[in-house]
Amino acid sequence: MTDVRAALRDQRIETASWAFGNSGTRFKVFAQEGVPRDPYEKIADAATVHRFTGVAPTVALHIPWDRVDDYADLAAYAKERGVALGAINSNVFQDDDYKLGSVCHPDPVVRAKALAHLLECVDIMDATGSRDLKLWFSDGTNYPGQDSIRARQDRLFAALSSVYERLGSGQRMLLEYKLFEPAFYTTDVPDWGTAYAHCLALGSRAQVVIDTGHHAPGTNIEFIVAVLLRAGKLGGFDFNSRFYADDDLMVGAADPFQLFRIMCEIVSADALRPSAGVAFMLDQCHNIEPKIQAVIRSVMNVQEATAKALLVDASALAAAQGSGDVLGANEVLMDAFHTDVRPLLRSLREEMGLDPDPVAAYKRSGYFETVKTARVGGAAAGWGA
Repeated sequence: MTDVRAALRDQRIETASWAFGNSGTRFKVFAQEGVPRDPYEKIADAATVHRFTGVAPTVALHIPWDRVDDYADLAAYAKERGVALGAINSNVFQDDDYKLGSVCHPDPVVRAKALAHLLECVDIMDATGSRDLKLWFSDGTNYPGQDSIRARQDRLFAALSSVYERLGSGQRMLLEYKLFEPAFYTTDVPDWGTAYAHCLALGSRAQVVIDTGHHAPGTNIEFIVAVLLRAGKLGGFDFNSRFYADDDLMVGAADPFQLFRIMCEIVSADALRPSAGVAFMLDQCHNIEPKIQAVIRSVMNVQEATAKALLVDASALAAAQGSGDVLGANEVLMDAFHTDVRPLLRSLREEMGLDPDPVAAYKRSGYFETVKTARVGGAAAGWGA
């Protein structure tokens, strides 16, 4: 149990700046009170999550949504509040120029514009001290014959190679994939195999990131996790939940058993510790629920799934697997999954000098009432800002 507590104490979960802004569906963005108006206020909210959970010390930025004049000053502001700037997320999907793609676009002028933005993101990494550049491309086609599938892969690799060569010491590239949307016939990075193939060709500092909402129904995500871990190519996660497609709901909300199974693979590969290099990031849209409270709850959901994975009796599991005891092996996993780990986590938080109930502590703190009053006027952050 001592090892379990130590692993949970050292766990690191990265929050996302955009999770604190207004969001919604493609039909409507829902405004809430107290929403941040600039990257500094987003960081203040992320620091509040860390203050009550103790395991969320970094916050990811999205460019240009979080563009500022002085990134070193933004990093210093984050440090003053007890957090650091994490992954830099690029955006080559919102300009009109990208209607037919960005780095895969048939027009070299558009490709050059997209590449310039990706290289700008590496410049920002230099200023913020960020380790990870996270790349997601909406590139694809809607109709057969619209463009050459093979040529688009060549263009993609050319851009990735240029960015990879620009990375500095200690920096790495995380390539995300998505089954579909907004491209409906072909997506240029549709699955983990495509992402893996490009990362393998690029080199050791190019790794795959798994967004748990970016898969077809029924996909065995933990299998993908296991294979990428074995190959040394799992760079991180974008944690969220889905019922139908890329719903971006709170992690663990739709299928907590899936999250547990994923964390079991992480634990069994000894990849939970920060030094293993797997980034555990939240990528969610809190459309109707209170933002900060939802992010705190999401961090707790990951903690609970992790605690259960750490409680799996590895010796008993190996013995059952080795003897071909199918039901016995499954029972070992189910015993851990059905364990109520909330008392363990409450006790651990008290040891860390935290309130055992982070959500209740946040609600008592009056932070929301303070920012609701202070953040009046100006444009609230949201999609595209």
